[in-house]
This record gives sequence, structure tokens and C-alpha cells, in this order.
Amino acid sequence: MSKGPTKKRSQWEEIDTLIRARYPVLYLVSWEEKKLERSLAALASRRNKKAWVWSCTQGLIPFGTPPDATKTRNSPTRDPIQALDAVLSSNEGAVYMFEDLHPYLARNQFAVIRKLREVAHALKNSYKTVVIISPLLELPVELEKEVTVLHMGLPCIDELSELLDRIVAEVKDNPHVKVRVDAASRERLLRAALGLTLSEAENVFARIIVSTGVLDGNDVSAVLAEKKQIIAKAGLLEYFEAQEDFSQVGGLEEIKEWLVRRGQAFSDKAREFGLPPPRGILLLGVQGCGKSLCAKAVSSRWRLPLLRFDIGRMFGSLVGSSEENMRRAIQVAESVAPAILWVDEIDKAFAGVARSGGSDGGTSSRVFGTFLTWLSEKKSPVFVIATANNIQELPPELLRKGRLDEIFFVDLPVQKEREEIFGIHIARRGRDVKGFDLAALAARASGYSGAEIEQAVVAALFDAFHEGGELSDQRILEELEHTVPLSRTMAEEIERLRAWASTRARRASRPEEAGEAGAGRKFEF
Repeated sequence: MSKGPTKKRSQWEEIDTLIRARYPVLYLVSWEEKKLERSLAALASRRNKKAWVWSCTQGLIPFGTPPDATKTRNSPTRDPIQALDAVLSSNEGAVYMFEDLHPYLARNQFAVIRKLREVAHALKNSYKTVVIISPLLELPVELEKEVTVLHMGLPCIDELSELLDRIVAEVKDNPHVKVRVDAASRERLLRAALGLTLSEAENVFARIIVSTGVLDGNDVSAVLAEKKQIIAKAGLLEYFEAQEDFSQVGGLEEIKEWLVRRGQAFSDKAREFGLPPPRGILLLGVQGCGKSLCAKAVSSRWRLPLLRFDIGRMFGSLVGSSEENMRRAIQVAESVAPAILWVDEIDKAFAGVARSGGSDGGTSSRVFGTFLTWLSEKKSPVFVIATANNIQELPPELLRKGRLDEIFFVDLPVQKEREEIFGIHIARRGRDVKGFDLAALAARASGYSGAEIEQAVVAALFDAFHEGGELSDQRILEELEHTVPLSRTMAEEIERLRAWASTRARRASRPEEAGEAGAGRKFEF
């Protein structure tokens, strides 16, 4: 298998350099506490230094001390100030790892903050280093110039591959476990596990083996279920169980083909070829024409988790909390990458950004700025699918090339697409489409959106059930007669949208389906 990114190794080279350069206090932000401690202890050993570990429950003890050896321990170094005093009084070169010191660095903990500043000044002329390990970053202003912060990335594909090799080696002689992991299935499994910590990945691989007795490339769904737990615990994104696929999306052949081609770019083979991960698309168009359905279908096609990003949920009541919520949501999305981030109705979320200074003190503008910066600079394989109905409400900065790969315009379905949509919804209700005149239904539904066609079928089914009859062409035609389509009530807005998209966006349907290229369809009612 080809090698993936090796971000972690470069980080450890940087940590080694910082320790040798006598940076006094390092702050490693990570959930991988035990792994970091083992790596730091190994690094200290190579430099002929001791390794110590501190926590508020066991005090300051040598690294590797068995947990049961500290049961009767009542060390005064459980107090962080006493522990830092012990660091100062020691004369030996050492690395001191402080677990979860962040609560003691919050506001009003003046004594601990002051003591850590004193330690930082004193250690610059010693061979001692304090390393704070915590999943949360809590850094008071007083320590910003004294502490060096490193955000430790999640395991790269090489580390997950090593973990999988170890698990396979442990179970290969077990007659109750079958391991069927060839090169292709191995890559699918490891790609799905990206974004999990080593502990989470080990747990999910073990659960697969225990529950099924088989480990193979078809277990991607179990790995994605583990990612669903991560999303649920964060509370800022919504994990969608996508059941739809491209066979349930009527028409839109141009965008389907584009997505199929881009989906291949998440593989190792694509990395070797020099391809970056695809960035995302904006689906602009008439309401009810399949934009959201397309987002769900691509999740099934690519077998990636679909995360719905409700930007309205980002806006908290406290000053600064909205920006922090946006940053946290982005971090969660990147932590489960590769993934699809679905931003539904982005035009409503960022409407009025230009007037933000006078309406909400600039909060919307700052949140939007954070989102735009991430779109431009993101390196993680998070594919963004943004949908919008009203182009006038979209800030122009969002439409610049480089933030998203493409802008697609989703128009009302044409005859062939409407036939396909009718067939999909009739078949979904357990009826044989051969018993329906799809061409006649589609002709009568000219100017109707996909959502309006679905509702006509559903309403006809309700009537048939109430009257003790069966779904038929006549019942559907009657429902179409009673429906006023959006293309009639919002004709001016739709024409304005078409005019804008004709020179600025790519059609989601093929030209031969959409009619004469560059010409919008006219309707007469």
C-alpha cells in the first residue's frame, strides 16, 4: 500500500528541536495522551533525560510507574504549585509531562499561572522541559509569550496501518476470526478510519471482529458509525444517514458525472498522481429541484459521512461564542475527514453579511470570514456541498474560484427528467411504472419542480387510499391540476436566476436535455 501523509513525524521532529533549543514550556493539544507520553519518554531517553508524569490524582511520579503503585500515595505534589516547585528544585535533565493542567490555567488561578511563569523563566538555563498535555487549550494572556502551543494532528494513515497490522497479527491464528483484507479493501478501511484517534480506531476494529467474526473492506459502515458518535458528542453538526443514491436522483446527469469523477480523487492513487482532494461545489437553483437530494446521494456514492452544517446554530448569545462555535465545528468536520460537509441554504445563513456591523456588531461578518478563510486554506479532505436558492443574498467573496471547485445551476426539470422523476416516486411507493404513462404525466407537469412532482404522487396516493381505489395516471393528473407550481408564483425570480447563471455557472443537466444552450425555457400558463 502506498504511503499517506506523514504529518506526525514532522511534528515530532519539531518537538525534538524545541526541547533541544531549551523552550521551557510546551503545550500539546491532543486526545492521544498515553501515546504522546510514550513518544515523549522515548525522546527523553534518547537525550539521556528522565521522564516524569504529573496528574492531580497521583502527583509527580516517574514515567512507567504502575497504577497500583500509587494507590496509597499521598504525595503533596498532587498540588500543581508543589509539583512545579519540585521541577524547579530538581538538578537533573528531564521532561515533565503534566496531564490536564488546563483547569488550573483558567481565570482566577493566579498562583498557578504565576508559578508557571517563574518556571518558564528558570528552565531556559536548564536541561528541563515542562510539557502540558490536554485535549483543550486553556491559555491565559499572561502565559502567551512563555508557552509554545502545538496542535497535534490525529493519526495519519501510516499509524492506522500499523495498528491494523498489529490487530491482524493478533487474530490471524484464531479459528473464529476471518481476515479478508486485500490492498483495495485495506485502503477503504483505513481511509474510513482517518479522523479517529488510535484508541477509537482500535475499539471499532475490535468491535467489528467480535460482532461479525470477519474483518474486511465491507466494514466501512461500522467505522462511519464510530464517527457518528464523535459528531453527536460535539453537538454542532448533524450526522445524516444517507439512504439515497444517484439512482434516486432524476436527471442532473452533468453533475452526477462530475461527482463520479471527483470521487476517485480521494484515493492514494490520486495522491501519487499529484491530485489534491476536491474542495467542494455550490449548487444554485430553483427550490425543490434536487440540490439537497444530490448532497445525500453523493455521500452514499463516495461512502463518506455526511455532516449537515446548520450555520444558524453557530450564532450564540455570548460575545465571541459564535466565532468559537464556527472554529469548533470546522475542527469536528476535519477530525472525521474524509467527509462531506453539507451547508444547506447558505444564502440564508450569510444574508446581510455586508450590513453586519450595524445589525449584530459584526458577528456575522467575522463568522463568515472564518468560514471563507477555512475554505481557501483547508488541507483536510472535507468536501463542501453548499446549496442556495437566491444568488442575490450570497456574498460575492464566496463565489471566487479557489474556494470551491465549481458552481452548478440546477434548473427546473425538462421532459425527460420529469419522466425519470415520476418513475422514481411511483416505484418508491411499490407500484409498477409500466402501468403508467410517464410521458403524458411529464408533459402535464411542465414547469413543476421535482418536489412538486413527488407531492402530486403522494397526494394522489392519499386520495386512492381514502376512496378504496388504486394509484393511477388520472389521479396524478388531477392533483397536478390542483397545484400551482413555483415556476408560476415566482416566475420573475426564476428568470432572473437563470439570467445570472447563464454566464456564471455550469448547468447541472446536459445541454441536450436543457434545450438550446444558453437559452432559458419560457413557460406559458
